[in-house]
Formats: sequence, structure tokens, C-alpha cells
Amino acid sequence: MSAARAGLVPLVLLFALGLLLGDARAQEKPATPVQPATPAAPAASPPAAAPAANPAEASGLNILVVDVQSLLQNSKSAKMVRQQIEQKRAEYAKEFSHQEAALRQERETLQRQQASLSPEALRKKGQDFEQKVNELNRGVQAKGEALKRSYAESIEKIQDAMLKIITKIAKERKANLVFQRADLVLFDQGYDVTDQVLQKLDEQLPTLTVNFVAPVASNAPGATQPEPAPAHPAPAPKKKK
Repeated sequence: MSAARAGLVPLVLLFALGLLLGDARAQEKPATPVQPATPAAPAASPPAAAPAANPAEASGLNILVVDVQSLLQNSKSAKMVRQQIEQKRAEYAKEFSHQEAALRQERETLQRQQASLSPEALRKKGQDFEQKVNELNRGVQAKGEALKRSYAESIEKIQDAMLKIITKIAKERKANLVFQRADLVLFDQGYDVTDQVLQKLDEQLPTLTVNFVAPVASNAPGATQPEPAPAHPAPAPKKKK
């Protein structure tokens, strides 16, 4: 049931109750001779209802809306970060392409040598080749993860600067609620301060250099870690007498 209908029901009940009470009182009164009708005084018109107040103003709310995704897409610093990430990605891709070409050539050479190599030598060369392929795959994965971390850290710096700007604007405009544009379906465009935030962000953070994280390759499958050395040397076994 909507709020408007919920408020209407009690009024309808009170109106019906008034009619019932009026009929009952009329039945209780004795009949009186009919008197000539006298013109009734015109009823005073009810005062005009005041226009409904804005719910946000009535509750003391002051709302701002910021399109965070647009800021991360269009700000100068975000564009510079993406450019550096894509450049590093292209460098890695070129490096992996050369390594892949070398492995492909080595595989073709190994296939041609199958007839001339002994089974043991062929098995050894096959294991060496497989190890190189695994190392390349681990390198690709490690550098991909490093790029993700580098990008995330750079975006976090932009978001920190963005939050300080939004906080300052909210204080200046005495706002007590700030929404992300992605969380809203419809809203008054007058609440949107994205352009103002973008201008301040470009002024305060026009450039940003990505701090690329060093890639760390995972250990080879099945490799065992060396056991840590004991804190104290183990005592030598006693000789039997």
C-alpha cells in the first residue's frame, strides 16, 4: 500500500463514521414542525493548501552526485596511466613474441632430430624444452599480475585525490550526502558536480607516473622449497663406548 493511500484510509473512515453518527443523532431527536427555510449563509471556502515542500529540503538534505567512472575515464592523470600501462603491455608482448618464436623453432628442430637421437637424449631434450615453455608461461602470468597491481596502485592515487576534492566541494556546498552516478537511475542534473570535480582534478593532478611493480614468477610445479636452517645446530650424536 502506498504512503498516499495509507493516509487516505483513516480520512475515509472518519468521514463514514461522521455520517453514521449524524444519522443516529437525527433519529434520536423528536420530530419538530417544518419551519420555513431561511437562506443559509455562504460557507467559508477552505484555505488553499500550501504547495508540497521538496522532500530533500524539508528533511534538511543537501545532495551531490559524482560520476566516478567518468572521472577515471576522462581525467588527464587517468589517461596518462592507461597510456603507460598499454606501452608496458606492448613491450611485454613483443618480448614474449620473440621467446615464443625461439621455442617454436627449437621444437621444430627437436622434431627433426627424433630419428637421429637416442631415446634417452630425446627424453632429456624434451624435458628441457617443456621446462622452457613452463618458464615462459609463468613469466607471462607474473608480468600480467604486475601490470594489474601497477594499474591498481595508480588508480588508487587518483581516487585519493578525487575524494579530497569531493570532500572540499561538499563542505563548500554544505552537502551531507554524496552519491555515485552508477548507483542512481534518475536524478536532477543540478545535483551533478562531476565537471567541477574533473576541473579540480586536472588542475591538482595533471600528470601521474606509474610505479611499475616488479614481476614475481611463481615456483615451478612440483618444486620443493628448501627447508629453513635450524636456529641452533643440532648436537652431534654421541659415540658408543
